[in-house]
Formats: sequence, C-alpha cells, structure tokens
Amino acid sequence: MDVRSQSGAGRRWAVAAVALLTVVAPGRASAAPQQAPPAVTAGAADGGAAAGEGLYIPDVSRLLPAARDPQALSATLQIFVLMTVLAVLPSIVLMTTCFVRMLVVLVLLRQALGTQTLPPTQVLVALALFMTILVMAPRWQRVHAEAIDPYLKGQTSQLEAIDRAAAEMRRFMFDQIEAAGNEEDVYMMYEYAAQRSLAPTDVLTREQVPLTALMPAFLLSELKTAFVIGFRVYLPFLVIDMVIATILVAMGMMMLPPVLISLPFKLLLFVLADGWHLVAGALMASVVM
Repeated sequence: MDVRSQSGAGRRWAVAAVALLTVVAPGRASAAPQQAPPAVTAGAADGGAAAGEGLYIPDVSRLLPAARDPQALSATLQIFVLMTVLAVLPSIVLMTTCFVRMLVVLVLLRQALGTQTLPPTQVLVALALFMTILVMAPRWQRVHAEAIDPYLKGQTSQLEAIDRAAAEMRRFMFDQIEAAGNEEDVYMMYEYAAQRSLAPTDVLTREQVPLTALMPAFLLSELKTAFVIGFRVYLPFLVIDMVIATILVAMGMMMLPPVLISLPFKLLLFVLADGWHLVAGALMASVVM
C-alpha cells in the first residue's frame, strides 16, 4: 500500500471519530443536569461529615458544672474519691474480710472430692460471699453505728467517720492474726513499710502498724489459715484414694484409674457425714468475733 492510500484511510477514520463525538457529546451534556444531586442542607452535611469521621462522641463539658470556688472543687474531689472507692471495693472486701479463707477452703474441698467442675466456681464464690456477709455482719453493724450513722446525722466529720470505720476493721484483722499466731507477718510487713529492721526484742503495738502494712499481713495470715483447714478437710479423702489404689494394685487392675473407683466412695462418705454442714460450720467458727 502506498502513502496516499494510508493518508486517505487516516482521513476517513478522523472524520468518523469527529462525527461520533458530535453525536455523543450533546447526549452527555443533556444528561448531566438530570444526574446532578439535589442541594445538601446544613444538617445533612454535618451528619455526613460526622459519619465519615467515625464514632460520634457527645461533648458533655457543658453539662458539668465548672469548679470556680473551693466548695465546688471539694465536691468534685469527693465524687472522684467515691467513684475510686467503688472501683476498688472488691479488692477491699478481699483484703479486709474472711472471704479469702472461705473461698480457698471450698476450692480445696472440691479438689479433694475429685469433682473438678462440680460445684461450679460461681456457686462456690456465692457460698463464700454469703458466709462472709453472715460472719462479718456484727462488725459491719458496729461500723454503721459508730461511723456511718453519726456521719449521716452530721455529728461527725467525714475524716472522723473514716477513722472510726478503719479502727473497727483494724481490730478485726488484728484479732484474726493473733488467733492464728501469725504475728511475724505483721513484723515483716512493718519492716518494709518503715524501711528499717526491727530488733528481736522490739514489740509493736497495734497503733504503730499502718493500714498499708496490716492489710497484706492479714491476707497472708488468711491464706495460711485456709491451707491448714484445707489440709484437714483433704486428709480423709486422701486416705480413701490410697486405700482404693492399694486394693486395685493388689487385684492386678493397675490400668484402672483409682480416681474413677474412689469418687463414689468419697461422695458417699461426704454425704453420710453431712460434709457441707460440717465444713461451713467449721469455717464460720474459725473466725474470731
């Protein structure tokens, strides 16, 4: 093909392209106004911007009163302290009551029986909590009579009410430590709190021990007491396991798990001896009131 034929074919393609653009362009121009979106209002624009930015968090600064004077600042700090106390309330209950003793003994009892998931943990926690409330009720009544009630009536200040309540709980914790014979825990915690060593002849009084040293010492004492009671509860079931294991070995049935055979006997012994009644009674009687 020569150059003239190529140039003629190129002109024909150019004319066809111009004609196609002339037909399509008016159609697009006329369709453009029909597809134009309606005007967006200010509210819709704000909502779209908020939706595009992510989660909408309201501004509550206008709802909270500004602390411009000492009274307002004091009220704000009191609310902050109250919310903090409510957040750490479970830890306070753990460290100042006999709840740890109750729960540890009940968990050890479940392991001694060989029922790994029965009773459920929620049941054991609830039982320990209700027994703790029952045992601690006299102490809490004294706290209410000596600290909370006078404060609500305006007879004492807030700090004085806190000191009275703390003094009653300190007496309870000291009574449990002395009854268990775990005074060395108090001396150890006091040495760390005071950052000094005590001589063997030094004797601490209750007023000298700060609450920050008394609470961990009380928790250690409760753990020791709980393990001693748990060992006493565990011992009869251990004897049953050893007897069953000896009988199985003597019979040549070494492939049979002893726990599978001893579990019904342990449950039978526990039910005949009314074990739940004995364990609950022993736990509540172990707390000095």
